[in-house]
Amino acid sequence: MTDPELEVKNAYVQPVFTTGDKIKRLIWQITWLVLCRYTPAPLYFWRNFILRLFGARLGKKNHIYPSCKIWAPWLLETDDHAAIGPGAEVYNPGGVYLGKHAILSQDSYLCGATHDYDSANFTYIKREIRVEAYAWICAKAIVLPGIHCKTGSVLAAGAVLSKNMEEWTIYGGNPAVKLKIRVNFT
Repeated sequence: MTDPELEVKNAYVQPVFTTGDKIKRLIWQITWLVLCRYTPAPLYFWRNFILRLFGARLGKKNHIYPSCKIWAPWLLETDDHAAIGPGAEVYNPGGVYLGKHAILSQDSYLCGATHDYDSANFTYIKREIRVEAYAWICAKAIVLPGIHCKTGSVLAAGAVLSKNMEEWTIYGGNPAVKLKIRVNFT
């Protein structure tokens, strides 16, 4: 019988991200800091242009604020009129999709990766997050990896979402639970 701590110590763990990936993200972070971070809020077209240069697939007239953080723009896709508010963070190693009129309010956090805590190597796991049309992630709310926020769903302020949301339904709390049905205005 072997000691589990010794197995972990001796296990070879491949790096999750290559040196090339790290350099690409560093260039992205410097570019955002220099060209976007301190721009006036109404200059959405400029920030959208820079995001597209880095591979983001954006719809028309997105409102992406200068103080938001986007980990990998090349893994971001939006439809028309999506919004990423002030201080919102998009950690998207598994990709993030924002539908038409989807909103990430101030200081919300989309967390697209985790680790397998049952693995001796603490294996890195990345999952796509989908926020469909008219869905709203309110201020300081957290969406965990692999979650699907369906059309018209709302995650209340400060809530933590670990399960998919149903269409036109409002969720809140930690962990988030269904609170009530929202009016479907489409």
